[in-house]
Amino acid sequence: MLSETINRYPSASAITELLKPITWFPPMWAFACGVVASGVNPLEHGLIVLLGIVLAGPLVCATSQAVNDWFDREVDAINEPQRPIPSGRMPGRWGLAVAIGWTVLSLAVAVTLGTWGFLAAALGLALAWAYSAPPIRLKQNGWWGNAACGLCYEGLAWITGAAVMAGGAMPDERSIVLALLYSLGAHGIMTLNDFKSIAGDQQMNVRSLPVQLGPRNAALVACWVMALPQVVVIGLLGIWLPGWHPFAIGILLTGQFALMAWFVRRPVERALYYSGFGVPLFVAGMMVAAFALRALHASV
Repeated sequence: MLSETINRYPSASAITELLKPITWFPPMWAFACGVVASGVNPLEHGLIVLLGIVLAGPLVCATSQAVNDWFDREVDAINEPQRPIPSGRMPGRWGLAVAIGWTVLSLAVAVTLGTWGFLAAALGLALAWAYSAPPIRLKQNGWWGNAACGLCYEGLAWITGAAVMAGGAMPDERSIVLALLYSLGAHGIMTLNDFKSIAGDQQMNVRSLPVQLGPRNAALVACWVMALPQVVVIGLLGIWLPGWHPFAIGILLTGQFALMAWFVRRPVERALYYSGFGVPLFVAGMMVAAFALRALHASV
């Protein structure tokens, strides 16, 4: 099933596929939200912002993908045998070597972003390993695993962006609150990814929410978990800065409700489509919330 040949090297395309560039957007977007929410002009810190974006996506997120593929190679052999490791295009223990190398490189870059930036990145990397690697392997239970992913992909990336703009100091408390709320909402987004792998998860005793609750109940939980934090965000912004920002997030949430009603009727078949059309509305609301904090800083 898995090649143990040590005399072969993976191709550049296999390494790129292992690191999954398509997954880098969410943490890069969340980092940008943190930058915007800080109220500081990013053009004044262009190099640091660039390093932070690279850290959030091509480094920390890519590390999490490599770690996950290495420790999921048996499951992927069932669900997605075309992936680099089970297909043999990433031979021997190269998958593990890439995961370790990217971890070290990520920490080296994170050092340049100050204390809070480094700590956020280090925690994100620790969660990435804890999510996939035994003995912790948080992904064995969808409640814990999705929480770790949501915090890593959204909250910590947002906090890192805000911390970088604060010169490596602790970000504004309101920014941290919004980051954590959107991390909670991202728990539901992570559940969407589990519908495609129900068969393999059942065979390998991975207790994703669709496996634990059944597809329809898992879809309902995912929708509520995505929606409720956004309702709280709307309420908080209405208190902090009444105006168009909470109204705009409400419009985006209304669009999600319509798509959610369609999704829960056939969740296994429609999870991918909801990810493509509903999740962009969620992340657009994140940026609106970030601009609300930026406007709040400007009004002080």
